[in-house]
Amino acid sequence: MFGYGSLYSLHRPNRRRIDPSSYIVRLSNLIGVLVSTFRHLDSHQLEKGKRRRRRSKNLSRSYTFVRIRGLKMEVNKEKYAADLSSIEAARARISSFIHKTPVMTSESLDAISGRKLFFKCECFQKGGAFKFRGACNAIFSLDDQQAAKGVVTHSSGNHAAALALAAKLRGIPAYVVIPKNAPQCKVRNVVRYGGQVIWSESTMQSREETATKVLQETGAALIHPFNDGRIISGQGTISLELLEQSPQIDTIIVPISGGGLISGVALAAKSINPAIRILAAEPKGANDAAQSKAVGRIVTLTETNTVADGLRAFLGELTWPVVRDLVDDIITVDDTEIIDAMRLCYEILKVAVEPSGAIGLAAVLSDSFRNNPAWKDCNQIGIILSGGNVDLQVLWNSFRK
Repeated sequence: MFGYGSLYSLHRPNRRRIDPSSYIVRLSNLIGVLVSTFRHLDSHQLEKGKRRRRRSKNLSRSYTFVRIRGLKMEVNKEKYAADLSSIEAARARISSFIHKTPVMTSESLDAISGRKLFFKCECFQKGGAFKFRGACNAIFSLDDQQAAKGVVTHSSGNHAAALALAAKLRGIPAYVVIPKNAPQCKVRNVVRYGGQVIWSESTMQSREETATKVLQETGAALIHPFNDGRIISGQGTISLELLEQSPQIDTIIVPISGGGLISGVALAAKSINPAIRILAAEPKGANDAAQSKAVGRIVTLTETNTVADGLRAFLGELTWPVVRDLVDDIITVDDTEIIDAMRLCYEILKVAVEPSGAIGLAAVLSDSFRNNPAWKDCNQIGIILSGGNVDLQVLWNSFRK
């Protein structure tokens, strides 16, 4: 490695005159040393006195500081459950199975919002929601021995259907634990794709306990709906597509629940464009993520109350660090705002979205967003329409009232 002497030697006063060509050689050698050094900072083998290293109190984050003649260079060595390379690998793995979903725009909605909006239509994804990306990546990441015993998960609907479909494509069984209050349209999707439904109570504890029991009985591989690096990487492929389709975007608004979607989106988008803003949209009746962000730790709720059935989960240990560090803010909206946004999607975009999918538009149109000076420069906004599996029977019944 290098010491201070080698860096000072080019500029130390009262030294003999050196031929200019030797400067070039020395400078070239110095650059080579620096490049080699920074490539291997994470080896932790720098000699004592030649590196100053600081760690934050938070275990998920560490920084390395190197001083070169008073210049401090900070190298962020944050380790998350996924990164740009794993997201790009996921894209290569699943590209032949997924739809590259379109980005839609609407001059009418631009006028209503006062911004330029770009709608990433994951409601057109296979299975009707973004969840197929992560499920597909997780299942096709399994080796043949793991896959042979099948997969198990718990989900309120969209992940369940996505996993069943991905398992069907690979030709392996899928055991899906579904809470009894899940929308019937989502349950029917699971059955349609060949998943084996196991019922649980509506609480997260019941869902997890039932999934554990199935896991023990079958030996299947557990694919968590969001707290899994393979899931996060799969969901991150949305950002790769969106920023290729609409590179002018300066802000992305993403629904938040367990955090798998927004973690993948944030990790990819911030890697591509560190200046991009990532905002979460969350129901007020299930605002655990907003509370978690406010107090700096994971908060869970004793109960949730929202029409957005896909946004009732809580952050996991793998998604929380990303939300904590890379999500710029969380906008909470009430159910009335979500329903109004659904109506606009139906009437103006001519797109069927579920409440969870419409919440990004609800956030853009909310007073808390419009009146916040921090977001006045958010002018080119990507909105993830995360799913379109709305229970039409409920909708038709509401028309008859």
